[in-house]
Amino acid sequence: MPSLPPHPLIRPYRRADRDAVADVCVRTAHNGGDSRALYPDQRLMPSLFAEPYCRFDPDLAFVLDDGTGRAVGYIVGTADTERFVKDFRRSWIPRLAGRYPEPAAPPRTPTEEMIRLLHHPERMLVPELAAYPAHLHIDLLPAWQGQGHGRRLLHTFLDALRGQGVEAVHLGMVTVNTAARAFYDRVGFHEIPVADAGPLTYLGRSTARG
Repeated sequence: MPSLPPHPLIRPYRRADRDAVADVCVRTAHNGGDSRALYPDQRLMPSLFAEPYCRFDPDLAFVLDDGTGRAVGYIVGTADTERFVKDFRRSWIPRLAGRYPEPAAPPRTPTEEMIRLLHHPERMLVPELAAYPAHLHIDLLPAWQGQGHGRRLLHTFLDALRGQGVEAVHLGMVTVNTAARAFYDRVGFHEIPVADAGPLTYLGRSTARG
């Protein structure tokens, strides 16, 4: 009998997923598209937007496994943005400061812009988001988008947050990424007005299903 094709599944993140998750992050980090031409150091974007969450909130890190053990998407986040920022400042920046020293002058390249963000995690503490203490990042390789996997990842994450007693979550997305905005609208997020949001739009929702 012919063997059945692999069946994708959502499961908790494992340390062995680190490189695959980093690859997904890099291939989706430029407005939803491949960022390798913009950020030649392929550890930079995962160091900002994926790996610290797997370290500080491993119970909230989930991957889409393609059925062969390879992660082709993920959702990561934190239940408590304020605590996450403190952890990032205290122990994450010192781990990376040798590789990514803070630029002394104003950033002149996309890489320097990201390194500046790395050294200023307090940017995540936005007063208008106080009622949404958790935040998240979700990314899927293009071939796995549009099939319901993002919604399933989100529901898995929301269930985990709710299990920790967290009632609301937010995210910040690049405003020009209209495909991402359409997805978030479909899964129940609404816009949160934030003064001086720059290139970002902030969205939030309850952790309750529905």
